[in-house]
Amino acid sequence: MSTSTTHFPFTAVVGQDDLRLALLLNAVSPAVGGVLVRGEKGTAKSTAVRALSALLPQVDVVPGCRFSCAPSAPDPSCPDGPHEAGPGSARPARMVELPVGASEDRLIGALDIERALAEGVKAFEPGLLADAHRGILYVDEVNLLHDHLVDVLLDAAAMGASYVEREGVSVRHAARFLLVGTMNPEEGELRPQLLDRFGLTVQVAASREPAQRVEVVRRRLAYEDDPAGFATRWAGDEADVRARVVAARALLPKVRLRDASLLQIAATCAGFEVDGMRADIVMARTATALAAWAGRSDVRKEDVRQAALLALPHRRRRNPFDAPGLDEDKLDEILDRFPDEEPDDEPDPNPDPEPEPEPEGPDDGGPEDGGPDGGGGGVPPQSGPDAPGPEAPETPEAQDDTSLPAPDAPESPEPQPASQEGAAPEQAAVRAAEPFRTKMLSVPGLGEGASGRRSRARTAHGRTTGAQRPRGHLTKLHLAATIQAAAPHQKARGRSGRGLVVRKDDLRQASREGREGNLVLFVVDASGSMAARQRMGAVKGAVLSLLLDAYQRRDKVGLITFRGAAAELALPPTSSVDAAAARLEQLPTGGRTPLAAGLLKAHEVLRIERLRDPSRRPLLVVVTDGRATSAGSAGGRQDSTPRELSARSARLLQAEGVASVVVDCESGPVRLGLAGVLAADLGGPAVTLDGLRADSLAGLVKNVRTAVTSPSHHTTRRAA
Repeated sequence: MSTSTTHFPFTAVVGQDDLRLALLLNAVSPAVGGVLVRGEKGTAKSTAVRALSALLPQVDVVPGCRFSCAPSAPDPSCPDGPHEAGPGSARPARMVELPVGASEDRLIGALDIERALAEGVKAFEPGLLADAHRGILYVDEVNLLHDHLVDVLLDAAAMGASYVEREGVSVRHAARFLLVGTMNPEEGELRPQLLDRFGLTVQVAASREPAQRVEVVRRRLAYEDDPAGFATRWAGDEADVRARVVAARALLPKVRLRDASLLQIAATCAGFEVDGMRADIVMARTATALAAWAGRSDVRKEDVRQAALLALPHRRRRNPFDAPGLDEDKLDEILDRFPDEEPDDEPDPNPDPEPEPEPEGPDDGGPEDGGPDGGGGGVPPQSGPDAPGPEAPETPEAQDDTSLPAPDAPESPEPQPASQEGAAPEQAAVRAAEPFRTKMLSVPGLGEGASGRRSRARTAHGRTTGAQRPRGHLTKLHLAATIQAAAPHQKARGRSGRGLVVRKDDLRQASREGREGNLVLFVVDASGSMAARQRMGAVKGAVLSLLLDAYQRRDKVGLITFRGAAAELALPPTSSVDAAAARLEQLPTGGRTPLAAGLLKAHEVLRIERLRDPSRRPLLVVVTDGRATSAGSAGGRQDSTPRELSARSARLLQAEGVASVVVDCESGPVRLGLAGVLAADLGGPAVTLDGLRADSLAGLVKNVRTAVTSPSHHTTRRAA
């Protein structure tokens, strides 16, 4: 049976107390600023968010207004206005979903340029921002959203309005919404600017308690068998929580935020060294909403503590590789230094109401998750015969899943015996040196890949480079080219007035050039020749720096390591730079150097990725000293030396037009220059570890140029 018209009830969600509490606090006070939900797949993130809209109070709107203007205070610049004073009509609050692949016109609305030029009218079709006004804007997989859409969201969230500017024609409308995003950290992190726009963040994980997992399965199966009947069984609990949201909203203006609580908030934000003042403001609003949710008119220390746990973890990250989180012992230490003020003797104008008994769950005996208690502002633990008892361990706080173990990493720091004659012994993983700002590495030519900040590409945004006939729907008008195309036909079209007679065939699309993200595939030498601890630490620091650069430029990354007798794909191409950094940190070294095997593994990975994502161009970064002491799994003729095999493998990559750069890790007074030979075989430049730094004296590497490009590569690029 279809479940598209009946959402899973909010109060039927099992566990996830922090998630449900954060969503309810935003329902009480939309000024909190939204919620970012981080967690592994299959943890009810989207289910809980979609169910929240049923708990929001109805909104009064001007009848017929497509932009949801409030009758008491209509937007004076509403495109459907001006609105006359009069009674409004009530409708449920909307929850609007923004697809990851949505176009900019779908988000902000579309302006009919042809009618605007020919008739001088603003024919505007509202977008998702208009639909979400005074409701919820939900972005699933928000970390995969294109950069230009992120920029639009940032502007709308900051100004509370959406602007559409097209060739001198301007439309503005109000766009105040509750922004809720969900993401799986394994697929990449958010830009810091968007991360800070979310008021609260929660980390979710599946319960490890068998009884709770059984209850999740039981309820889900019951819902899928009969969605309407399941929702009816939970209708009473939904109504109770909805009523409590309404009561908390009414109490919210009367909640007092004393100076002592403000001092606790300021000391907490200063103690955790968060940037800016937004964290202080969000904490104050969250603590106030917590007090109102608990039915109190004063903010207490436990409210400030809970607000810090929800508002600060995502704001204290110093770089993309820091896992979000908060040291609760440090938090308690800060709050203990600033006790609450003694309550005054005046009677509270809004005394705490009598505690209501917990609503009972449905007849199936399952626990009820949405009913709140009176203390601390939190969502209560579950109850019922099938729920875990008090002695059951709490659901562990989710950790970032990007901390993946390296295969067969030795536990002992002592060197291990060599596995083959003449090979260096395996050594434990070495910590990476401090990262630094790297030079710009880019792919030559003009691509058409995903939006990013690395290589030149034809994009929907950027500087205008020309005009062409539109292929499909017109999105970016080239005004001068359109007028030039229409001008010769004005007499034949019977033009008599001042207006220009424009037809559809005259319209010209602007060609724009911007930047794209690439697939940066790292091939890292982890053999015995790299095993000196100080040297390997510097190498890891350099790769970590390049990973940080890839994060900032919105690239996909992959990691191949080679040592001993084979090469290994340590991390398949992914948008999660954190995962690559974690694998790199735990990388052991030792054994012979199968350079050819590493290059052939790179060739295989790039071939598969070209089929999956043909428009994303690759950049191969080989980190090695250039030595080759083993054929490994590369095979080849028996009379071929490892160096000859590696040279043939490199020329194979060059023949397919793969842009490459070699990071030369050779050190010491006597250098063989083998990395430079490898770079020549690959058709790209070689750069030393010191030369990789952006502030070094060496020339800036702006383009990785391939010496030889095959006809098949040109064909692939044109097709992309």
